[in-house]
Amino acid sequence: MSAYIIRRFLQAIIVLIFVSLIVFFAMRLLPGDPILMLITPESAAEFTAEQIDKLRHQYGLDKPIIMQYFDWVGGIFHGDFGRSILTKAPVTDEIIRRVPITLHIGLTSFVLGLVLGIPAGIVCAIRRGKWLDTVVTVLANIGITIPIFWLGVILMYVFGLYFRWLPIMGYTSPFDDFWLSTRQIIMPVICLGIFPVAAIARQARSSMLEVMQQDYIRTAWSKGLRERVVITRHALKNGLIPVVTLSGMALSQIIGGSVLVETVFVVPGMGLLAVTSVVNQDYPYVQGIILIIAAMVLFVNLLVDISYGWFDPRIRYQ
Repeated sequence: MSAYIIRRFLQAIIVLIFVSLIVFFAMRLLPGDPILMLITPESAAEFTAEQIDKLRHQYGLDKPIIMQYFDWVGGIFHGDFGRSILTKAPVTDEIIRRVPITLHIGLTSFVLGLVLGIPAGIVCAIRRGKWLDTVVTVLANIGITIPIFWLGVILMYVFGLYFRWLPIMGYTSPFDDFWLSTRQIIMPVICLGIFPVAAIARQARSSMLEVMQQDYIRTAWSKGLRERVVITRHALKNGLIPVVTLSGMALSQIIGGSVLVETVFVVPGMGLLAVTSVVNQDYPYVQGIILIIAAMVLFVNLLVDISYGWFDPRIRYQ
């Protein structure tokens, strides 16, 4: 087990190295010059070529691109992701401030997906062919296909503008105002949680239907065990193995989907910072955010792989 974890950890490091290379060089291939973003149209005529070169030297953009990459990676090992080209603020401080916001909304959406998706899938499998199964299956199909940004706009119009029940944008820490914070994250959480709920419900239904047809389940029924005992003690644990895999994928999708949701609802998290940084060609922010997101996804995938052994003791790590 420990050898497997070490091997996966080393694989994750290799993947992070490739991600860092891709995002670093991809940002440099974008058209435009981030230094010119510092110069307003009014003051553009006053800047000489020497002054612009001085600014480029100040941010290390005059070095060979390979040297810029190794300087950036060297700073990461010391917890320094660089400084913003536009605001000159440390990237690490801004990411630390915004990560809890993204995690608050993302983890709430993930918990919503598990709490609603798994029971819905189990009930549909047990009541296969009934009206409840039909209704949940149709809603799950809709939830998988609906675009979250379009859903966000609809929710804003209905609950924010028409009924005026919920605020349409912004974020407040639950430690500052719990009630306001809860009202502000309801719509973002629905948008991020709609896919996990639908996907997990479909997978849980499919897995439970397959498990319910196994011989050991028929034996449990033949012993006269109650339905609750058969489901919870015999069917549920084996039926959840594919759901665990999908849950990891759903959490990764939530992390990526935060870019759209935070942009729509103007939530000052990692996603909104990534969008504004790409538009402004603020290299350090984009590089740091994507690297952090990649590390989160790899960590989630590692937890999912390790959890297989707990759900099914027959699984052995080689």
